[in-house]
Amino acid sequence: MTNQSSFLDVYSESTPNPETMKFVFNRMILPEQTADFPTVDTTGNSPLAKNLFEFNFVNGVFIMNNFVTITRAPGIEWEEIVPIMKEFLKSYVAAGEPILLQPIEEVNKDYGDDNIVVAQIKEILDTYIKPAVETDGGQISFRDFENGIVTVELRGSCSGCPSSTVTLKRGIEGMLTKMVPAVKEVVAHSL
Repeated sequence: MTNQSSFLDVYSESTPNPETMKFVFNRMILPEQTADFPTVDTTGNSPLAKNLFEFNFVNGVFIMNNFVTITRAPGIEWEEIVPIMKEFLKSYVAAGEPILLQPIEEVNKDYGDDNIVVAQIKEILDTYIKPAVETDGGQISFRDFENGIVTVELRGSCSGCPSSTVTLKRGIEGMLTKMVPAVKEVVAHSL
């Protein structure tokens, strides 16, 4: 009889971004943290990301909660690489190899009188927008609020997604401008 708590499985899910694929585990691999590695040069803190970039078809890695989002190199078909990625990821995590060497720290800015507005923006992002974005293999983070402009950062499958501009302007900006009158516009931070 197999111990269910030790059973590890990983499956793949397509995302709205045709260049990314989400690989989902049946357990948390990086709870309450996110790690984005858009290039091999940024992988110093993550042995997992560094190993993934050794595959010549990997162009980006995003790790969060119970999933890894992989961005593929141009000209590579998902049918060719999904089985390879699933097997590699399952073996890596099952072996107990490290995901990150140290936690990634977030920097918090003091917003003075805008603290109430910033708190409202963050609450709306956390409650309504983040869950939907995470379902698609990405992440949205609050970055800044100044002169009525909210700056967010898009990672994972959202970074470079053809539909992210429409989602940002029609969805996110539309919701924030209606729910928080001080918000006039939402823009994405370029990495």
